[in-house]
Amino acid sequence: MGTMDNVIRPMLIRMGADLPMILILSGVIGGLIAFGMIGLFIGPVLLAVSWRLFDAWLQEVPPPPKDPDQVLAELEALNVSNINSEK
Repeated sequence: MGTMDNVIRPMLIRMGADLPMILILSGVIGGLIAFGMIGLFIGPVLLAVSWRLFDAWLQEVPPPPKDPDQVLAELEALNVSNINSEK
């Protein structure tokens, strides 16, 4: 029964989440090893949250680069204001 539980539980958990099966299975087994019986529930949740955060971080698009002339003008203006404030 214990082996079937380790196979069926990840399949049931996966129905509510769009996560890779190996991630859920490793969460169940790792949670069980780390936290005991409560780890069956905590492990997959922690891995799912970590997976979503990692995926969101990878999908984040950097802002488009500025025009080099505009950046140079901003730096020159900053340099001039710093020189004036030192006097």
